[in-house]
Order: sequence, then C-alpha cells, then structure tokens
Amino acid sequence: MPLPPDPAAPSDFDFIIGDWTVRHRRLDSRLTGCRDWTEFSGLSSTVKTLGGYGNLEDNLLHFPDGDVRAIALRSWCGASNTWSIWWLDGRNPASLDVPVKGRFADHIGLFYADDVLDGQAIRVRFTWTAAPGAHPRWEQAFSNDGGASWETNWTMEFVPRLA
Repeated sequence: MPLPPDPAAPSDFDFIIGDWTVRHRRLDSRLTGCRDWTEFSGLSSTVKTLGGYGNLEDNLLHFPDGDVRAIALRSWCGASNTWSIWWLDGRNPASLDVPVKGRFADHIGLFYADDVLDGQAIRVRFTWTAAPGAHPRWEQAFSNDGGASWETNWTMEFVPRLA
C-alpha cells in the first residue's frame, strides 16, 4: 500500500504517473553525423515516492538485440525549485548516470547536465512535453559545442496502457 502524498508536493510530473506503452526512436550513433534511426517499443510504469517529492519510473525497453530493464529516479529540491533526474540502466547496474537538473514552464520541462561521451565533454538536455490532452513526450539531445547546437538522439512517446 503506497504511503499518502504530501499535499504540498509538486505536481509537475503527475502527467507520467501510471502505466504506459512507449514508442522509442533512437539515433544509431551519437554526435557522428548519423541520420539512421532505430525504432522499438517498450513499457513503463511510474509511481510517486518521497510523499510526492519524487517518482520512480520502471522501464522495459525492447531493443532489437534484446530486452533491457532501466529506471528513472526523479526528486524535487524545494530550495532550488528544480528536479533532478537519474537513469540507472540494467546493462550497467552499478552506476547511476549524471543527473540532469531543471524545471517545468508552460508544460515543457528542460533539464541539463554536463557529461562525457567517448572521452568528449558534452552537454545533455532532456525535454519533457506534457501538454494537456496530448501524449507525454520525452527527448534527449547532446551538444559538443557548449549548447550552441543540439543533436536529438532519442525520443519517447508515452501512450496509456489499457488495463
């Protein structure tokens, strides 16, 4: 039985709470000029944690070469008015990715982090689109020029899973 939420908890990610079928589209190679995409499906289920000041998204990704489990962990910091998002991939279960941090405005959430890809410093951007009445959408983009340009390399569209 889930614990009761705190009535003062933020509602930014309420749109993603529940069970979803996910349409993934992933660029085959990142920051190499690649234009080839692979599409695959997945499942996702998100529940509130920390009394509503966080949530946990459990994922099953049906990659063409086999299924992968992963989770996204999100938490709210009232002092900075920002969310932090971590990714834990079942292929590397001993390491959390660098968290992206940000907030929502007008149903769009923008989250950023500095990271490293193949030894190269990059900027990471997650964009959540949560327009009322539309399916939630997430995209990931990388920049290797400090954010002057961005390459979108992964998109996910969430469709409610029927019981």
